[in-house]
Amino acid sequence: MYSRKIKTGVFILEGLNSFAVTYYFYYFYFFTQQQFGFGNQANLALAAVIGLACVPAALWGGRFAQRAGYFAALKVGFGTMIVALTLGWQFATSPAVYIALALVTVVGMSFTWPTLEALVSEGETGAGLQRHIGIYNVVWAGTGALAYFTGGALLEKLGRQSLFFLPLALQVGQLALTFWLHHQSAGVQPLAAVSPVGGPTAPAPRPRAKTFLRMAWLANPFAYIAVNTLVAAMPGVAHNLNLTTTQAGFCCSLWCFARLAAFCGLWFWAGWHYRFRWLLTSYLLLIVTFVVILVVPNLAIVLLAQLALGVALGLIYYSSLFYSMDAGDTKGVHGGIHEAAIGLGSFAGPAVGALSLSFLPQVANAGAWAVSGLLVLGLGGLVWLRRGALPSR
Repeated sequence: MYSRKIKTGVFILEGLNSFAVTYYFYYFYFFTQQQFGFGNQANLALAAVIGLACVPAALWGGRFAQRAGYFAALKVGFGTMIVALTLGWQFATSPAVYIALALVTVVGMSFTWPTLEALVSEGETGAGLQRHIGIYNVVWAGTGALAYFTGGALLEKLGRQSLFFLPLALQVGQLALTFWLHHQSAGVQPLAAVSPVGGPTAPAPRPRAKTFLRMAWLANPFAYIAVNTLVAAMPGVAHNLNLTTTQAGFCCSLWCFARLAAFCGLWFWAGWHYRFRWLLTSYLLLIVTFVVILVVPNLAIVLLAQLALGVALGLIYYSSLFYSMDAGDTKGVHGGIHEAAIGLGSFAGPAVGALSLSFLPQVANAGAWAVSGLLVLGLGGLVWLRRGALPSR
């Protein structure tokens, strides 16, 4: 596996990447609302298109990383995003150009996440994997939460064009660091196995591991159905709560910090591994909190619901990534599947929300109820997978 020095550099890349893409994509919909007059329905439709683009791009990116090498994939990903953001900064004066360049940015991003996940996991024992996936989740969740929390203030202070030039500056730095890490990796001896954090974790029997991998791959896209519907609808939620863009960034990012706290706990405690009740409880909590955030026009309740939502999202995402890396040797390919599943959820939720607003405009909170119904279908699939393969536990 790669040395500690190289993996530390990868964690730095991950943190910079998370801040950059979170700032860009989470405030993407505030930009379209303010610059082009997009409402909830248009933003949800746009989120669906972006999510759909992630599916083939992530599969392609993961396979490319496995075949051509991890650092080659990172160079392609960061380089693509640099080109798209530069063009967006200079020429995104119409919705069509803006959306087209956003899709190019998505393709570039899809080469980075599967690769970063594979890099931190490559060559690790079960205990080392627990440690490195824990660090990985804490880093991206922490920097992403910071970007969402401060993003509203940054957008208002630096102007709408900062949606391009701030991520662009970070991506240029990432590309330079990638070249340096690639050069350093050529002459570094691999480390021995890393000592465990949170106690050693015995590998699960292969059939059981595969079953949990399938359940996690099902649950995670449904979690992103909820997340990306919320992100696209957040300008509308902020409007209903009479929040400015800055206030929305402060108040509507609480779930990100709750997810970060969940990642910290799950990193040091391995008792949730291959335990269905933890995955099921998180999924049920996901459904309830999703509805509350979109339907209840009370800031205090929305904040409390975000705390619970973040915990639920933390375990669901952690399960998908950990089982993806634990159950197979082609980590780049598995990372691509993990990210493609996220893209599928990112498409389905906003698409259902947009269609419900189109066909049922007279129904209050039609989008929220339609997407929550979709989440219930996912719950049924989760239970079906468990009953078909596992004893009660």
